[in-house]
Amino acid sequence: MTVTRFAVDLGVLPVALDLGGTFVFALSGAAAGVKHRLDVFGALVLALVAASSGGMVRDVLIGAVPPAALVDWRYLAVSLLAGAVVLLWHSAVERLRNPVQLFDAVGLALFAVSGAHKALAFHVGPLPAALLGMLSGIGGGIVRDLLVAEVPTVLRAEIYAVAALAGAAVVVLGSALGVPSSLATAAGALLCFGLRFMALRRGWRLPVAGEQEPSADAAKTRWRA
Repeated sequence: MTVTRFAVDLGVLPVALDLGGTFVFALSGAAAGVKHRLDVFGALVLALVAASSGGMVRDVLIGAVPPAALVDWRYLAVSLLAGAVVLLWHSAVERLRNPVQLFDAVGLALFAVSGAHKALAFHVGPLPAALLGMLSGIGGGIVRDLLVAEVPTVLRAEIYAVAALAGAAVVVLGSALGVPSSLATAAGALLCFGLRFMALRRGWRLPVAGEQEPSADAAKTRWRA
């Protein structure tokens, strides 16, 4: 069985997860554009790059070229749809508690597990597959944050890349143990989202040398900002 046939046989679930992650990350990009008062074009560009950057880097690294985001019209359509939703109904979106971080957490989970799935489909080893899943999850957020002149979340002490790596590792471990893909995927996505969400709500973060732990009140303040 060739790599191409193997990728096609196992492609339905990763593509569905990819499109779901694309939509949610595009929401986060457009919401960040509204937050930073970009014009309509700028907000849509931010939605596109947030939605596609991580997956494009993953595809290039595993040899799935040209990247799916450049050849499959659904990725562009989903990104623009998400951007339009935010621009047209941004007041409703803003009523969610810190929408950029919330959408980002969902997108992180979906891309982490889809990235691991696609890497495994291209016969990448277990450890590289988990790392590529993590890269798929964090890539879009990094580019989005850089374009609005913010320090990327992954470079702070917050639990972000670790959550993506944990979710991707569950998919890889499930594949090695013969666990059904749907079950391993659900478990990995829930673990990733749960870790990220609790890090936002409870202020969970990685230790920083020489720095005191932030208070619970400070963590809540960051979440509400």
